[in-house]
Parts: sequence; C-alpha cells; structure tokens
Amino acid sequence: QVQLVESGGGLVQAGGSLRLSCAASGRTFSSYAMGWFRQAPGKEREFVAAISWSGGSTYYADSVKGRFTISRDNANNTVYLQMNSLKPEDTAVYYCAARPHSGRWYYTSAMHDVSWYNYWGQGTQVTVSS
Repeated sequence: QVQLVESGGGLVQAGGSLRLSCAASGRTFSSYAMGWFRQAPGKEREFVAAISWSGGSTYYADSVKGRFTISRDNANNTVYLQMNSLKPEDTAVYYCAARPHSGRWYYTSAMHDVSWYNYWGQGTQVTVSS
C-alpha cells in the first residue's frame, strides 16, 4: 500500500504559479503510475496529468497542456505538479493518485479515469483570483 499527502496549494492571482507536491509513503513508489486530478465545487473530479513509473512518459488534459508540468523524484518518493499561467477556472481541490504498475509501460486512456487509480491523497485547495 501507499499513502499520499499533497501540499503546496494556496491562493494566487491569475497569471501566477504554484507547485504542488505529493509525498508518498512506502518503499515501492517507483513502481507506481501517478496522476493528478482536480475537483471544483459542484463538478466531477477530472483528470489533470499523469506520469509513468519511470517519469519517462507524461500525459495532460487539453485544458492544462502547455501550462502545467508533472514530474517525479523517485529517490524522494514525491510527485510534483508545476502550474504556471494559472486561470480562475483552475480553482479546485487537487488530488494526487497512484496505481501500481508492473512490466512494460504502455499508454491507456483509462489513466484519465478516477477508477483506474487505487490510492488517493486528501487533496489540497488551489484558488486563483481574477
């Protein structure tokens, strides 16, 4: 099992930047695919970004492509989400998620779905003011 703890959220003006961190417990972090999701009030949780166990492959929602960057540091059991050029519509609670992976990495559209992930953090609030 793995436990996930997000941090780095806060209040920022439109056009600003934030970096979210997700610290994972356990000794097998490097074998997990990781994802970031967000949920705005009254809306469903939506996919933001994902990264393969090695960090060699990354995927983004169209709404954040070119503005957000997902990365990971397997030595320190941490995944990051660098968010630049933030917009008011990015306001949401941001969650990190993990799924164990074995064997050769391959893309699946299922990684965009909440149900694909086994473990979730508690979330961190991001508020972007206009």
